[in-house]
Amino acid sequence: MAKARRLNAGTAPRRAQWGATGVLAGTGLVGLLLFSLGREHAWQALGGGLVVVGASVVLGGALGFLFGVPRVRGGAGAGEPQGSYAPNTNLEQVSDWLTKVLLGVGLTQLGSLGERMHDLGAALAPALGGGEGVAPFAAALVLYFLVFGFLAGWLVTRLALPQALTETDQALDLFLAGQDRDRHGDKVGADDLRVRAMQQLGLLGGSAQRPAALAGQLPPSSGAPAGPEGVVAEVRSTARRSALTADQVRDLFADGSEGRRIQALALMQGDPALADLSSVLDAIEHPHSGFEQYHALLAARGLLSRLPAAGEQRLRDAVAAQLADPRGIPYGSDRSWLAEKILSRLPVLPLVPEPAVPRTAPVVPAQPSPPGRPASPGQPASPGAEVNS
Repeated sequence: MAKARRLNAGTAPRRAQWGATGVLAGTGLVGLLLFSLGREHAWQALGGGLVVVGASVVLGGALGFLFGVPRVRGGAGAGEPQGSYAPNTNLEQVSDWLTKVLLGVGLTQLGSLGERMHDLGAALAPALGGGEGVAPFAAALVLYFLVFGFLAGWLVTRLALPQALTETDQALDLFLAGQDRDRHGDKVGADDLRVRAMQQLGLLGGSAQRPAALAGQLPPSSGAPAGPEGVVAEVRSTARRSALTADQVRDLFADGSEGRRIQALALMQGDPALADLSSVLDAIEHPHSGFEQYHALLAARGLLSRLPAAGEQRLRDAVAAQLADPRGIPYGSDRSWLAEKILSRLPVLPLVPEPAVPRTAPVVPAQPSPPGRPASPGQPASPGAEVNS
């Protein structure tokens, strides 16, 4: 209920902004239409006016973009992953330089602004059909939509660009952190971070939903990020220091509650020696939620180098069945990416052809020749068939 209220509270201002934008644009276009209908060549005036409107909006939007480019906050965090990149600030520097130049030139030419607007209107008058009163209208049309384009470009750049840049930087940090973990041998943690990076960029769907009651079933986290993901990451990181045995982890999974099952899967992710293939397969084939199945796939990812041939076949069959089942792993989700990666890491069993059975030609019994008739070549003569002298 509270989430729905927050969504409604964020939607109302957005609707008001789009409504105000539509009213401003509509007012200018209606004025152009009425002006064109009063001219002798109405279609020429309307077409020329629309071209002037489009050019003014594009120019104003470009200026608004230059004025609205966000600045990058200085100072790099000490916890950045190895090999982290700094954002490119060339566009910010160009924007700052052009803004100062435009402001300086504009202030120096402010006294002759009226004369220059009149010259601009006279130059655009033929495009609107020419005649008396066209030059002031052309100048007003340019000024109106130039300001409109500037405000629209500035608002869109100011509101949308920082969010897009922030999400991209966060995805890059996650991807680089995943590479860092991969270099240290943490394949499971590396794949988890890569999945989160691709979700941040919108390349993967977030099918690993967290049930509302799951937070109360997991142990409290100490210093980890809030939420089930933070708890799972903390349990995974402490698995190798845990005093639990593989049998105890298996019993923890067999407890039945989703929180205990996910906690056991996190321990299996952190230390493959604690993993139990039957428990992992049960969570893949019969998950309590997409979140549980996602972490079962992560646990299976860590088991790939420890499975015998029979275990590899069981894992391959379970993952392939979930991918093929319409009610199983959805296509384009985080789980499908992990499932396809697991299948690509499993060795392909060679197809051994069945031994060919040699075929022997059927033996046709020889037919006896009639008496008095010589046998054909290669055919023995029948008994009693003699040639009279």
